[in-house]
Amino acid sequence: MSYQAKGLVIIMPQKLKQIKDVSLGNNLRNLRNSANLTQEQVVAQLQIRNFSTTRSIYSQMEAGTYNIRISELIALAEIFHTDFNTIFKGLSYN
Repeated sequence: MSYQAKGLVIIMPQKLKQIKDVSLGNNLRNLRNSANLTQEQVVAQLQIRNFSTTRSIYSQMEAGTYNIRISELIALAEIFHTDFNTIFKGLSYN
């Protein structure tokens, strides 16, 4: 895709689809459901902890399309009253 402005051609790179990677999404969804929390309640808990997370962003976390920061992961472990072994349960890089 390119645009022309004042005689210059500006080439806009297309976004590349990410290669499927290990996703925490299903584990996060299962932990949230086990804690009897809605996505909105998890987002509220993240916002109390000063994260600027929206429901859309959290939904992307569960869908595996959002790169979760370590600080967010620490907060989610606290919210779900769990440890990292449980968050990463069943995941492998193979």
